[in-house]
Amino acid sequence: MPQLNFRPIWRYEAQLYDGVVTTLLLTFVAAAAGIVIGIAGAVLLRGGPKPVRYAIRTYIEVIRNTPVLLQIFIIFFVLPGLGLKFSPIQAAIVALSTYFGAYAIEIIRSGLDSIPRSQVEAGLCLGLTRWQVLSRIVLPPALRNIYPSVTAQFVLLLLGTSIASQVSADELFHVAGFIDSRTYRSFEVYTLICAIYFALVILFKIAFAVIGRMVFRWPTRR
Repeated sequence: MPQLNFRPIWRYEAQLYDGVVTTLLLTFVAAAAGIVIGIAGAVLLRGGPKPVRYAIRTYIEVIRNTPVLLQIFIIFFVLPGLGLKFSPIQAAIVALSTYFGAYAIEIIRSGLDSIPRSQVEAGLCLGLTRWQVLSRIVLPPALRNIYPSVTAQFVLLLLGTSIASQVSADELFHVAGFIDSRTYRSFEVYTLICAIYFALVILFKIAFAVIGRMVFRWPTRR
């Protein structure tokens, strides 16, 4: 077995750093856009016109039942033929946002549906406005219910950013391929990249656990 040598890889420290930054940028931007899509979609699914609800359902089924690699290829290679041209980073953001948004709609909808209708009606009977009912009665327990699912989906999104390497977006996995082609130290390169992804996931899991305990610390049972 060849002797392991990580020294040649560290000459590309700047590229690795840029790859991590781009990966995090893709993750946060796609997550933010996906949450907006999720909130709008969940609200429209519950109270929107029937054609709109049908369109949202179609969007969810198409996105969730087709490979995200195919989706990013359509955005980057097919849409320019229709006049919509994206850079690699833009194409990755659009693809990852629509992917995350499809799952976010279902997660947020399930959170809203988990609140009994009787609680909403009780709030209205007490003279609260619909906004007060939403902000004080519906949202706090709904957010607590969906928090684990949203954070788990965020972690999957972080790992899924590696798909952007297929359209030459300069995220972490694409940088790994570049370094490998220069150093021919495949084992060392991908071992290091695996360790970086693992460290990022663990850090986010710890952060989400701490945030969850701070924000959702009121008792659930008496």
